[in-house]
Amino acid sequence: MPAHTHDEVDWAARLPAMLRGDALDAETFAGVASRLTSELPDTATVVDVGCGTGGMSAALAAELGRRGGGTLILVDATEVLLEQALESATKAAAGAPVRVSTVVADIAGGLPSDVVPPADLIWASAVVHHLPDQQAGVAALAATLGDGGVLALAEGPRQSQCLPWELGIGEPGLERRLLAARDEWFCELRAGMAGVVAMPYGWNVALRRAGLVDVTSFSYLFDHPAPASAAVLAAALDQLAWISRAGAERVGEADQETVHRLTDPADPAFLGNREDVFLFATGTVYWGRSR
Repeated sequence: MPAHTHDEVDWAARLPAMLRGDALDAETFAGVASRLTSELPDTATVVDVGCGTGGMSAALAAELGRRGGGTLILVDATEVLLEQALESATKAAAGAPVRVSTVVADIAGGLPSDVVPPADLIWASAVVHHLPDQQAGVAALAATLGDGGVLALAEGPRQSQCLPWELGIGEPGLERRLLAARDEWFCELRAGMAGVVAMPYGWNVALRRAGLVDVTSFSYLFDHPAPASAAVLAAALDQLAWISRAGAERVGEADQETVHRLTDPADPAFLGNREDVFLFATGTVYWGRSR
């Protein structure tokens, strides 16, 4: 079926940065996957919606393999990301009876029932908030669950930090201003979506309104303290570039110049030369069960 995204993001261009993030956060993904799959039935069917480059796909595949096998279906609207996710998940499940397949789909219209069977677990990370009607998206995913199946949404703003408050160049608090500008950009993006519907309540409420029961949540950390490894420095540069592009027109020229200096390897202020860079982020999973 034809598929598209509902935002302005060139996800294919972000593939290298996403892969670096997947590698850095593999341990956290493994912990989340273990918790989500701990009570699944044998040979479970798991669907990873908005799988991206497959960081969580690999963790889910490994857990299914550890549990004796199952089926993992990867869903995304960007084919180049799906190809990478398939490679990552297949590698993680090597030697185990885990069937991995891909589906190109725009989940705004729900998951195609001819290729996605009733699921024991649906994992959807940072994807539903890109849909014009988020509640309808949650309801469509919930409708794809089998009896007693679980829908797990990793949603809500992911609070990320990588920079000290004062950098020695520019005004203190640069990262906070960039994140605020990024949030403004996203609000404007959502407001401009065709058919946008407000959802003035939290994700746990959205799950209950979709008919799920035993709704609860848990949080997790991505914690890479200073001094940063080369991988953390690269990920911090990716993050700074991402949030600065998203809010480029919403911060002043002085902040734009500071970002340019921090991301220029030829500049003495280059972020990659610092010893005080870190990566700290929190995420929350909201999950509920079908009746």
